Amino acid sequence: MDFSFSDEQQMLREQVRSFMGTEFPHERLVELDESEEGWDPASWPRMAELGWTGLSIPEEHGGAGMSFLDEAVLFEELGYGLYPGPYLSTIGLALPALKGAPDVMEAVASGGARLTLAFGEPGGARTIEDTDRLTTSAEPDGEEWALTGVKEPVADLLLATHVVVSATTAAGAGVWLIEPDLDAVASLGTVDRTRRMGRLTMEDHRATLLVEPGEADTVLSLIRRRTDAALALEAVGIAQKVLELARDYVSERKQFDKPIGSYQAVAHQVADTYMNTELGRSLAYWAAWSVAESTEEADRAAGAAHSMASEAAIAACERSIQVHGGIGFTWEHVLHRYYKRALAISVFNGTPAKQRAAIAATLLDR
Repeated sequence: MDFSFSDEQQMLREQVRSFMGTEFPHERLVELDESEEGWDPASWPRMAELGWTGLSIPEEHGGAGMSFLDEAVLFEELGYGLYPGPYLSTIGLALPALKGAPDVMEAVASGGARLTLAFGEPGGARTIEDTDRLTTSAEPDGEEWALTGVKEPVADLLLATHVVVSATTAAGAGVWLIEPDLDAVASLGTVDRTRRMGRLTMEDHRATLLVEPGEADTVLSLIRRRTDAALALEAVGIAQKVLELARDYVSERKQFDKPIGSYQAVAHQVADTYMNTELGRSLAYWAAWSVAESTEEADRAAGAAHSMASEAAIAACERSIQVHGGIGFTWEHVLHRYYKRALAISVFNGTPAKQRAAIAATLLDR
């Protein structure tokens, strides 16, 4: 059996790497990080023109009809390039809920729509599948619905044209689609300014039903698996990038007329990063394949990958900062932005410890 990526997927990887290197060099990332918007809106239609936003969308809805394995290449490379935009929130989080809104799905494929998923709540649900603790309510209002509640933190909320919202009714949890008003959204200060979070406040907000009340668990479980796998892939991209930054620096920086990478204390840091990155990569690819094929182990694979890869990315950033010495701690260096993204990935939809506890529970049939 051949476990390698296909020629088409390798070409896609090279295309994304080239795009990110040209459109988002480190200087541009710093500029966007410090800007009010936080991203380049022109990048989204360009990505749509390249077919990236519609990779797994069916052909009848304007997409390419490919699989999550093809999107996996995007997630990894966008992590490597630290893309500041709504690809994860649109494709990883919101897309699986759009079967009931084919017009919006077509708009995603064409670059006309950007989405996110609002699942977390202050004092209520904290993870995607935590429907038992939902406090956001949905009430029928003629042919439409009205949503009331507060959602936070919501990834890329201020960039989204539409928001997929989980809410509860007397018949159980469902999923709805809204177009947020400007007065309904607010920015939240978080550690990662390359993926900004927001607060969504709804008071009888008009909404379109996507998933019937009482049937949300199946869709939200799929979203959780995709999200965990996508975050693991992003984390692998981050670990790979900071590994390369460390490798290059310790090969060029000299002390006592020798590259500092020749000293064991430094070389071991880089070697440990390499080993952890490769382990995280193996788990992330396993998760991507499991999600794409809907295997019985998809839940376990996605959770394991998210847990391992996110911790590997954090450790990779810390080691890279350390071997860079003083320059690695400066605001001007790009390393701290990768570090902050890695930290944010590790706690998105559950910490690594919670992920491992959930895996242990499945193994022990608890």
